Amino acid sequence: MKFAILTGIVAGPLVVLAQLNALAKDAGLLYFGTAVSPSDSSDSAYYKYENDVKNFGQYTPDNAQKWDATEPSKGRFSYGQADSIVSRALSNKMLMRCHTLVWYSQLPSWVSSGSWTKDSMTSVMESHISNVMGHFKGKCYAWDVVNEALEDNGSYRQNPFLKALGDSYFAVAFKFAAAADPAAKLYYNDYNLEYFPVKADGAVRIVKLVQAAGVPIHGVGLQAHMTVGRTPSRENLTWTLNKYTALGLDVAYTELDIRIKPLPSNASSIEAQAKEYVAMVGSCLDVPRCVGITVWGFSDAHSWIPQTFSGAGDSCLFDKSTKPKPAFSSVSSLLASASGKRPPWNTASPPTGAPVPTTMITATTSAAVTSTAAATSTVAATSAAATKSTA
Repeated sequence: MKFAILTGIVAGPLVVLAQLNALAKDAGLLYFGTAVSPSDSSDSAYYKYENDVKNFGQYTPDNAQKWDATEPSKGRFSYGQADSIVSRALSNKMLMRCHTLVWYSQLPSWVSSGSWTKDSMTSVMESHISNVMGHFKGKCYAWDVVNEALEDNGSYRQNPFLKALGDSYFAVAFKFAAAADPAAKLYYNDYNLEYFPVKADGAVRIVKLVQAAGVPIHGVGLQAHMTVGRTPSRENLTWTLNKYTALGLDVAYTELDIRIKPLPSNASSIEAQAKEYVAMVGSCLDVPRCVGITVWGFSDAHSWIPQTFSGAGDSCLFDKSTKPKPAFSSVSSLLASASGKRPPWNTASPPTGAPVPTTMITATTSAAVTSTAAATSTVAATSAAATKSTA
């Protein structure tokens, strides 16, 4: 499918000629997706655009499948909101990236404040994973099995699972997930892997622990919550993605947004944002096993950023009136220019991993990335403290 007209916009919101999922698939990705919430239906224009498979080929529930939503009290499961999202995706012929099973945040108090032994925690994890994944079995292309288990310095984040089981909890979680839905792709998912090489190496360590246990793990999700002026180069992003494909895994950007700070945004920051979105999407195109890209909401009116990061916002591809921004035009043009350059993604036989390119980070550029990342430490600390209630 070729798109000769890339970014023409007809009067009125959301009537655009470039459709991201169609373009992404034509460029060899499996999907271009978005996070969704049941509340999206309150915005008719946003909801209509979100429901077109030419625009988005994949959904991720923002909160509806997290532990506090699905098992608020021990052994009592609730799926209403998640079911509505999954049903909508299947009706629209979209994929589901299901999110998330084992995470330190948004735990009900009976888990976060419980007194756990190795055996009792193992039993609770097996019950939760088998019930939740079992309920959605056959409907989720992929699951974020373990989410945000690392601090930015690469150490393990303290949580009830680590306290009870040590680092064996990674393999335990993936083992139960593989048993619950053998057809689902199983991911480790985290933020700031793009910024901090030591944290990216921590994710490599988790992957190797799971693999050494003989347990399936299929991919690493990089959340890609970025900040204008601090987004790594396309080459450095590609290098990071290849850390995981070198282990035989798929990769995906799972929660992409690029926030502007300080506000209000201006012509310069909006232009920079467009270029940085191109770097993010371009790096995925550069890596044969990069499956696809999910934005964490596509309109500034539905973004989690302003409520979490004081003085930041305007992070999405569409503005608060749900009209395309320069970032949308730039991403559309990039995807169209990549048409046919990668073979279509085959879920049964994904592309083989490419070797790390010759532009991989040297000791000098790695230090530069670390220096850049250090400049974001305040933002990162805020992100960790906020627990990202909608990410």
